[in-house]
Amino acid sequence: MPASIQPGDPEQVRDLFDRIAPAYDNLNDLLSLGLHRLWKRQAVAWLHPKPGDRLLDLCCGTGDLALVLAEKVRPGGLVLGIDAAAAPLERARRRARAQPWLPLEFRQGDAAVTGLADGWADGAVMAYGLRNLPDPAVGLQELRRVLRAGARAAVLDFNRPADASGGTAVFQRFYLRRLVVPLAQRAGLEDQYAYLERSLERFPTGSVQEELALAAGFRQARHRLLAGGQMGLLHLLA
Repeated sequence: MPASIQPGDPEQVRDLFDRIAPAYDNLNDLLSLGLHRLWKRQAVAWLHPKPGDRLLDLCCGTGDLALVLAEKVRPGGLVLGIDAAAAPLERARRRARAQPWLPLEFRQGDAAVTGLADGWADGAVMAYGLRNLPDPAVGLQELRRVLRAGARAAVLDFNRPADASGGTAVFQRFYLRRLVVPLAQRAGLEDQYAYLERSLERFPTGSVQEELALAAGFRQARHRLLAGGQMGLLHLLA
């Protein structure tokens, strides 16, 4: 892929997601065989959302997870989605307008500098966002800051196998190079999806994510493997 697309560069990552927004949801369904919806439901289940809760969806993208959460917090609750890229947010707002009874709000902003008050949220999710931040440790610190004591958070993303030469890592490279990139190429998004493998090279392993979360002030942190180790779900308790 072109060296110009650098993981962790805020402007380049924002431009990348603006570019892929029109095809993002369809490609997610295709590339995961629809399983990303199951993984997101597991993230929601960990939160135990209830009516009246105020929840945060960081790096909310096109809003599919925020829409699920909004159904859970009615009546009286709120789901706030924050994303750095404008194009995914516009799609999220369009979907929300089609269901005006859902308590949803979307804002363009930085997941590492949300501007929200300390302890604002009763729970939070971040799906496929932590890996794209300039510094995942700073992202986890901000996530802890905006959660009230005792709140839960779930961070879903690709898993970076600890053993780069092991079977899980070998299969992951095969999946990304031989399936993801060729399918994305058909949509004219080869470079954008080739970025996935490069972003994983700098992403903390599950055990390091646990350490970073505890250092950020979370009381509990547990990284669960999903999809045979291809994905990871970080369970956090503030």
